[in-house]
Amino acid sequence: MITKNTCTFLLFILTIFTSFAQEKFTLSGTISDSKNNETLIGVNVFIPALKIGTTTNEYGFYSLSVPKGEYEIEISYVGYQTIQKNIVLDQNIKSNFSIKEGGEELQEVIITENKSKANIKSPEMSVNKLSISTIKKMPVVLGEVDVLKSILLLPGVTNAGEGASGFNVRGGGADQNLILLDEATIFNSSHVFGFFSVFNPDAIKDLKLYKGGIPARYGGRASSVLEIYQKDGSSKDFHMNGGIGLISSRLLAEGPIVKDKGSFLIGGRASYAHLFLKLSQDNKDNAAYFYDLNTKLNYKLNDNNSLYLSGYFGRDVFRLNKSFTNTYGNSTLNLRWNHLYSDKLFSNLSLIYSDYYYGLDLDFVGFNWDSGIKNYNIKYDFKHYLSDKLKLNYGVNGIYYNFNPGTIKPTGEDSGINPDQLDRKYAFEPSIYLDAESQISKRITVAYGLRYSLFYRLGASTINYYDNNEAVVFNTEMQIYEKGTPTSTQYFGKNKVIQSYNNLEPRFSISYQLNEEQALKASYNRMAQYLQLISNTSSPTPLDVWMPSDNYIKPQLADQVALGYFRNIYNDAYSLEVETFYKKIQNRLDYIDGADLIANNAIEQVILNGQMRSYGLELMIKKNKGRFNGWISYTLSRSEQQTPGRTPEEIGINNGKWYASAYDKTHNLAITSAYNLNEKWSFGANFALQSGQPVTYPNGQYQYLGIIVPSYGLRNENRLPSYNHLDISATLTPRNNKNRNWKGEWVFSIYNLYNRKNAASINFRQNVDTGANEAVKLSIFGIVPAVSYNFKF
Repeated sequence: MITKNTCTFLLFILTIFTSFAQEKFTLSGTISDSKNNETLIGVNVFIPALKIGTTTNEYGFYSLSVPKGEYEIEISYVGYQTIQKNIVLDQNIKSNFSIKEGGEELQEVIITENKSKANIKSPEMSVNKLSISTIKKMPVVLGEVDVLKSILLLPGVTNAGEGASGFNVRGGGADQNLILLDEATIFNSSHVFGFFSVFNPDAIKDLKLYKGGIPARYGGRASSVLEIYQKDGSSKDFHMNGGIGLISSRLLAEGPIVKDKGSFLIGGRASYAHLFLKLSQDNKDNAAYFYDLNTKLNYKLNDNNSLYLSGYFGRDVFRLNKSFTNTYGNSTLNLRWNHLYSDKLFSNLSLIYSDYYYGLDLDFVGFNWDSGIKNYNIKYDFKHYLSDKLKLNYGVNGIYYNFNPGTIKPTGEDSGINPDQLDRKYAFEPSIYLDAESQISKRITVAYGLRYSLFYRLGASTINYYDNNEAVVFNTEMQIYEKGTPTSTQYFGKNKVIQSYNNLEPRFSISYQLNEEQALKASYNRMAQYLQLISNTSSPTPLDVWMPSDNYIKPQLADQVALGYFRNIYNDAYSLEVETFYKKIQNRLDYIDGADLIANNAIEQVILNGQMRSYGLELMIKKNKGRFNGWISYTLSRSEQQTPGRTPEEIGINNGKWYASAYDKTHNLAITSAYNLNEKWSFGANFALQSGQPVTYPNGQYQYLGIIVPSYGLRNENRLPSYNHLDISATLTPRNNKNRNWKGEWVFSIYNLYNRKNAASINFRQNVDTGANEAVKLSIFGIVPAVSYNFKF
């Protein structure tokens, strides 16, 4: 029974807490670049006296609640001057800050040196961030700055070989990476079959790669998330910048729509190397080129509301003698509304469209082929700054998919015949999530969250059914897998549910701060991937087909744990990051021998659900200060796959044993460095060394009808030779740049300085003279010098 005295005591306690809460006030606002009003992501806002702080979100907004008082606020960001300013906090204050790049003078603030150091306090781990200024200093092939190639220098990240598209994270497949450009999904991230990425560096503001400890707001992929944001465009002045290279050029324009309130950005790239082919009579009808366009509009309606409209369009064209034309590329569009409900509650509503198209015009056989995937995405995200020790992220998301596995259209005399359409597939993927970051004590900070995702495979489609629900059967006499024969079929009408799945995806990470300079961290995350890339190559190709989970293709479920040690050394001049991880993935697709994947309307007859695992140790040492800086990264890891038999009689793929996946690179060493000699000259160098890619070589041969036929052993029990190369660059910036509006720089680079002939592949053929099988190595690049000119005005 509650007495009168108890009620009085509770009221007294409540009054104390209320009074205490009233003595806390909120400092909030946005932080932007003083030169162009571009909002900045991940800026540190710190109060040294209280040893608390926060960072700006994806739209430059921050919020910090602290007790009433007078404080010194410290604002720091990589590549910008750190500023310190005194603020009297006796009420809720909205304070927007503009910060300048290093080297410029600020008034009414104290300038300190900016430090690029490991974040000890945050529980965030397995995350790498790269600034565009750092990326542009890296030497690259043919002088073309490449966002994706730069992340290959990070620990735990590799590729499938020289000239290969995509990237692999901690032993996962390239299709297990979620790539987002202004929140829109990019399904193919490469131009010219992997030589270049689709991202124009001039249009990019921020890049962040999550390898583990992935927040609950992300889902849909099993290995990593690469989050890229485009610049908003200057709302102060009109500017243009671009570059002229050996094989491509780029141009970007930005400026105010309404000064200090709205801006536009439009940038384009195009390659022109194919024009030189036309100088040759034999090659005048051949072509291989790409072009893309980045656009963005934004407008600040008032202090609490802003609108953004961003888009991307890119195409690659490969043509051979007018008889073969291949066209592929991405298109995205995103309309966003930022709304500030209060100084503690920030929201973002996004309507997103993404389309990947692949087309073939085959005049020599008389038909065209079209395929692709589209999605329509609506998401509403909230960031709630409850207090200086507790922050919440929560939201909802719904994605509708339209898959076109292939449309075959006759041409020429048969153009009047109806197209042959493989079954279109549809799916819906809704989800809801909650993330929290909480400071438990001065030493312990935790982040935890939960994502609940659902997936509905929808009609209209005809579904095959098989005995024992097995679309692949095992021939016990031949000891091989064979296609099953459907026993019945069923047609599902438009948007009728064919199969459904749901998964809880918990996320957790913790940081224990040993002292001001070092911390231990740990993380766990589960990810569900409902889309599968149908491909039997180690690197994605434009022809690869995305498929939804259904009765036979199960969702991939990835569980990953990681432990890490982080330390800043010698007054933050150096930083050390060491992580170890273990990842296991259920329902990873494997293919039976001789699987036919192209134009297959019954793909379930050639695939089996297996599993993957990867584990390793990552090391990264960074030099943060001085004219000479850079990092060394090393990864020791294994990535393996297994598809055991479903019954005791089945031998499974590779005799049911674990075997090296196509992404297994035991050793991966990368060194990158930059040296600023003076205002005129700066230099850069990259060195990469990786174990060779797993492959399957013949282990014998036999004769059949007079033909020598190679026989193969277990999968991926051999390797290509080790992969390594050294690249260097020098940048010349004329001293008279400071005195004129037009500013330019020359970039000289040499890719593969010592002319290493790395093997892109090794194929086997029958020698016409001896009749024996022989190995033939394919190398794409030798030494490649390049020069490019970059400008802005």
